[in-house]
Amino acid sequence: MEENIQRMEEEGGEKSFAELLDESGMEQGWLKPGQRVEAMIVKITPEWVFIDVGGKHEGYLDRREFLDAEGNVTVNEGETIRAYFLSSQHNEKLFSTKISSGEASRTFLADAAHSGIPVEGLVEKEVKGGFEIRVAGDVRGFCPFSQMGLFRVATPADWIGKRLNFRIIEYGERGRNIVVSHRALLEEEQAKQKEVLKESLREGMTVKGTVVSLQKFGAFVDLGGVQGLIPISEIAWEHVGDIAEKLAVGQNVEAAILRLDWEQNRISLSLRSNLPDPWERVEAEFPEGSSFTGTVACLTKFGAFVTLIPGVDGLIHISRLGRGKRITHPSEVLTEGQAVQVKIEKIDRAAKRISLAPVGDAEEEKAEELEDFQQYVGKAPGSFGSLGDALQKKMDAITRE
Repeated sequence: MEENIQRMEEEGGEKSFAELLDESGMEQGWLKPGQRVEAMIVKITPEWVFIDVGGKHEGYLDRREFLDAEGNVTVNEGETIRAYFLSSQHNEKLFSTKISSGEASRTFLADAAHSGIPVEGLVEKEVKGGFEIRVAGDVRGFCPFSQMGLFRVATPADWIGKRLNFRIIEYGERGRNIVVSHRALLEEEQAKQKEVLKESLREGMTVKGTVVSLQKFGAFVDLGGVQGLIPISEIAWEHVGDIAEKLAVGQNVEAAILRLDWEQNRISLSLRSNLPDPWERVEAEFPEGSSFTGTVACLTKFGAFVTLIPGVDGLIHISRLGRGKRITHPSEVLTEGQAVQVKIEKIDRAAKRISLAPVGDAEEEKAEELEDFQQYVGKAPGSFGSLGDALQKKMDAITRE
């Protein structure tokens, strides 16, 4: 031992004793099971990937850890990778990018919890308040429902059986109490992608996305790192009662950006902005004075909305619905979904409003009768005497009604 040290000191010149000791291989036990290293790949063979872990230390990993789904190697010689020490036999050090079990797994998990290293876990089953996650081979962890994803899914059982990356947010009792979060990693990735998208997204532009969640008030769409909301009123020009009738989770959509609020992390989208506006057809297809058959879409205390074509509704005021009788609510004479004949009374294109009257409305009939009568009187000769007086009285009576 002393001879070796003396020889190293003589050969080392300006090198420190620690450096010479490291080069001699005398610190073979410097790595602990589960310890993480940053190492460069020096050679790739049909079975192994060899790495340089500093000095004259060399390790190896199973080549299968670096194969993709098609069996192609995903790393190259000269690249630096992160690996974890497993064991040493005959001065050969075995590493892995994944930890299985034993003391190595406990050391690995403690290191991961301290430094924030993501760990791979298998979602095994649903338990009270969340899921049981198996990490590092045989270690059990717990992930609350709220930490599984950015949004809570309608069917939690869909997570079971999936392999996901997690961040350890609580580690105690030497690995017997582990709480993990998948959402934390998603939020970090989302934050990175958000910074990139800030430079490219603009209000008014059309973007492609995937529907990730349906709610009563709208649909959330993933835009590739950030999520936007399509309010239910922006899904279609016509009234939408059930979003599931128009959209489905996983569906690809193209939507226009209505508003961008990066401070509040809100992006408002619209599907109907990319669809033809049905109001462009109103003036040509629904001239004032014409009659059509529509469908009662909604009853309110002040009247009934009638759909002429999808996306175009007109209003019959409650005062026009009683046929001369006073009613307190349109439901006394109409029901939603009922077909009704209406007459176009007035169109306000700018405000997108159409005033309707039911065909056969008492006031309308009186107005038409008066108009016809006045035209007849205007043509009658003045020599009719008493007949003209009688007709005038008839006209006055109608006017008073």
